[in-house]
Amino acid sequence: MKASQARVVLTGANGGIGQAVAAALAQAGASLLLTGRSPARLSAQARALQQRMPKVQVDWHEVDLQYLDSIASLAKQAADWRCNVLIHGAGVAEFGRFDTATPDRMSRILHTNLLAPMVLTQALLPHLRSQPQAQVICIGSVLGAMGLPGFSVYGASKFGLRGFAQALRRELSDTSVRVQYLGPRSTRTAFNSAEVADYNQATGTAMDTPEVVAKALLRMLEAGTAERFLGFPEKLGVRLNGLMPGLLDGAFEKHRASLPSRLKTPNPSIPKEMKNAN
Repeated sequence: MKASQARVVLTGANGGIGQAVAAALAQAGASLLLTGRSPARLSAQARALQQRMPKVQVDWHEVDLQYLDSIASLAKQAADWRCNVLIHGAGVAEFGRFDTATPDRMSRILHTNLLAPMVLTQALLPHLRSQPQAQVICIGSVLGAMGLPGFSVYGASKFGLRGFAQALRRELSDTSVRVQYLGPRSTRTAFNSAEVADYNQATGTAMDTPEVVAKALLRMLEAGTAERFLGFPEKLGVRLNGLMPGLLDGAFEKHRASLPSRLKTPNPSIPKEMKNAN
């Protein structure tokens, strides 16, 4: 699909990657429905994009992906807006030793990074299937194909997102809906904490700019590529890990040794169930 034909719903539009993706798509002529939790930031972002690209339609919709009724409201707005592309860009970060992760935190990561995209996709699927062409693009991570020490919870959410995209793509292969997965490597945004920056420096992990990710996503949209990972040696690591995962176990000793010390004690509270806002 040409970007100029795309009517894109973008979750996580206020994030570092989200802002770069929105700018790249608008520059290429796509119409945008920006979504996020901050009306003030969304409004300002939409205004700035329209000032730069006055011929491009840019709208926004407030959504909190933690709540089912908020997701349902977005799905209805997206269908009424006649979207034909859904980009899952919203996400929550998690880094550190697994034994410091709290149940509530794990629940939030899995909900935002995996369950919410699934629920939103399902709600929009009848509309998307009615379009001559439609695409669902999941912005995941290299960590959705290669497990690293320190990212057990976050990686689980992205492995799940990648599995969801792959299975749904095959399930919908006889429809007009194409499902894609983009796996960036570490990116220079506020999404990454100072601890992650220290970890990347200690392990020699390269980082891309959000603009690199945005350009890759734009190419993916127009080419219809099923799956793509960014960066080298990350792309090679993904291939090797897919073929011989056990052989790579010893390659991450530096990563294990670079993890933060155990300073936190997990909270044994039971995770809250996914809830409606009312």
